[in-house]
Amino acid sequence: METIKLAMADDEALFLNGLKSILEQEEQLNILFTASDGQSFLEQLKVAEQFPDVMILDLRMKGMDGIETTQQVKELFPEAKIMILSSHYRDTFLGYMLKLGVNAFLPKNSAPDQLIKAIEKVHEKGLYFDEGQMMSIHHELSSGKKPKVPQMEQSTELTRREVEILQLICEQYTNPEIADKLFISVRTVDGHRTNLLQKTGAKNTAGLVLYALYHQMIDWEERLLKFGISSKED
Repeated sequence: METIKLAMADDEALFLNGLKSILEQEEQLNILFTASDGQSFLEQLKVAEQFPDVMILDLRMKGMDGIETTQQVKELFPEAKIMILSSHYRDTFLGYMLKLGVNAFLPKNSAPDQLIKAIEKVHEKGLYFDEGQMMSIHHELSSGKKPKVPQMEQSTELTRREVEILQLICEQYTNPEIADKLFISVRTVDGHRTNLLQKTGAKNTAGLVLYALYHQMIDWEERLLKFGISSKED
């Protein structure tokens, strides 16, 4: 199996370290370097002994953000393959991302298997947009409207009860177990879970866990250990 060389930039150390630990479990993936901002990423890229097959950037970073970083990387290395992960993901950003030259655009709370699939597709075919994204892009292009630069907003705030339930979900509690622990009905838990999926944009439990990791609602090292993953080198 061909090794895919990666490089990543994200100013959220917690998320970056967690993502790095997850991806390092895949034999076909090799992370060359990581950076905490766009400027540092560019500096490392220029002197790297090996060129990354796929680059993974955060959209919103302090200093040089993902958009500016992508522009500069593409100017220096037009054939570079860039994926952007963002907690500010919107389908309405897709047209601009395509125009920018981004090879894939995914929410940060995407399931790990979806992210790995996207990495492999970008490496193999140079592009990854799922069916729903392609429909959104087609609709935007057919409307004749000029793609707009993404305006990033803060994520919808979770209530204290939603945070509590999210933490229990990350502890692998089932809905009935959460109901018993919090002295509420299973139906109420179901409602909170639905709200969590809508507010976070997650599609499943794995997405909720990644959201919780990114927003520092749980200890990522403890969670990774529960899944048999260690973030520490042997």
